[in-house]
Amino acid sequence: MSGAGFLLTVNFLIAQCFCMFFLAVSARSRNRAAARWFAGCFAVASLSTVFELLVAYVPPPMPWAILAFASVLGGMFMLRVGIGHLYDLKTNRALLAAIFCAFVLLDCMIYDLPRGTLLHALPYQMPFAVVLGMSAWAAWRARVKTFVDRALVVLLALTSAHFVVKAFAAVLAGSGTTASGYINSQFALLSQSMSAVLIVAVGLMLLCVLVLEIVADEKVNAEVDPLSGLLNRRGFDNRIDASMAGPGPHSIVLCDLDHFKSVNDTHGHQGGDAAIRAFGETLRAAAPKGSLAARIGGEEFVLFLPGTGREAALLFAHALRATRAVSPIPGLPQSARVTASFGVSEIGEREPLRLAMRRADDALYAAKNAGRDCVREAEPPAVVLDVVRRAAHGNEKARRRGHRA
Repeated sequence: MSGAGFLLTVNFLIAQCFCMFFLAVSARSRNRAAARWFAGCFAVASLSTVFELLVAYVPPPMPWAILAFASVLGGMFMLRVGIGHLYDLKTNRALLAAIFCAFVLLDCMIYDLPRGTLLHALPYQMPFAVVLGMSAWAAWRARVKTFVDRALVVLLALTSAHFVVKAFAAVLAGSGTTASGYINSQFALLSQSMSAVLIVAVGLMLLCVLVLEIVADEKVNAEVDPLSGLLNRRGFDNRIDASMAGPGPHSIVLCDLDHFKSVNDTHGHQGGDAAIRAFGETLRAAAPKGSLAARIGGEEFVLFLPGTGREAALLFAHALRATRAVSPIPGLPQSARVTASFGVSEIGEREPLRLAMRRADDALYAAKNAGRDCVREAEPPAVVLDVVRRAAHGNEKARRRGHRA
């Protein structure tokens, strides 16, 4: 076997490995369709290595040469469709199919042109450059522009340019005078070597994009309560500092479902889960843009309202209370109603979040002591901070007296 034939075999095995990798990734990725199209891309393109060998050893060479061209080109079109799925871009598959057929017809028309000349090499290589250029352009137009996305664009553009360069290299290095002579030419060795490098580079970058998305999704899932669909305490804690950095005032609303134990006792844990799920949907639907809604306990929820003062926060809490009081719970009898109590606190200037949460919690307990299904406002932050300062001052004085003694 010639050096080019050996590289053809290596390229085939590399492509098959990437096909399996993408199929494995598709089981976990939210872009399953993209991963499967990429798997198909490598699987179809790898068939060209088989057809290239058949060109050299099984006459007549023309059908195998056309099939080799069509398989590589088909794989590249599948790559373009996969890029569309990856970045949620509209893809006109009928147009792509028409272009594919036109390029295959072009290859048939130039088959008998003299090889090793630009008259044959340019029309042969340009379809590959065009399709990869389409993929690079599609990735560039995507809204998401991470470093990996940009690197993918650059790689696709370089691979596209590489096919233009190959047209001139075919003339300079000599690509054989016949299709069967290509396999033993110096140009074939150079071409397959470059193809191996680019196959690995593009394949790894596509895998990187998909794996990074899986990692990001797993991180989000770790911060989301699966029952309510809201953030969990960890997710809330990880986001609250960034949310509080905006212009104030900000407010906190603590919510607690009333008589939740009796809901579980009467309707079972499925009924309790239904109540939590319904309240989570209510919070998610009502929460304004930029707010944070989280489930921080069994039946306890928190809502952070950025740029919202006490009056607006109180109105919001009253609206939530009224909505919860009259809304049925899917999965529970129509007569069943699960109400909620609310504690509202406006976060004072330079007030630590934990103190604002404590004030909201005190207000929530006041609402429950008042009969539940109501809203109570927390003590103003200045009052609480003054109490804290006086307590701290008293502790300091006691410490000093103990030190003197």
